[in-house]
Amino acid sequence: MAELAPGALLVNFTNPAGLVTEGRVRVNKLKVDKPSQLVRPGDVLTIGLRERVRILEVLQGGVRRGGAPEAALLFKDLTPIAPQRSPAQEAERLPGAGRPTKKDRRDMERFKREDEGDY
Repeated sequence: MAELAPGALLVNFTNPAGLVTEGRVRVNKLKVDKPSQLVRPGDVLTIGLRERVRILEVLQGGVRRGGAPEAALLFKDLTPIAPQRSPAQEAERLPGAGRPTKKDRRDMERFKREDEGDY
């Protein structure tokens, strides 16, 4: 089998059709707009996954759908190794992310009380 759909290689990552329709998959630097796009050995897939990007080179086509060890033999991972984050960076919270802090909750309550008197 010389050609296969990108979904055959993405089975280990997440919903492959969803990634393609959301525009998160590129084949040889060109955005893929349909999940049935064929890829050949030598093609490079760039896949945007949450906080990172995976870069995969297709080595060969699969004959059947299989498990992770079998799928790993079909492609070569070209993704650069991400730099290690320090514990301080891991603990850093972006504004508006996660649960509100106690100060945030107090500010929201104060805002709600002030807003009630405007009617």
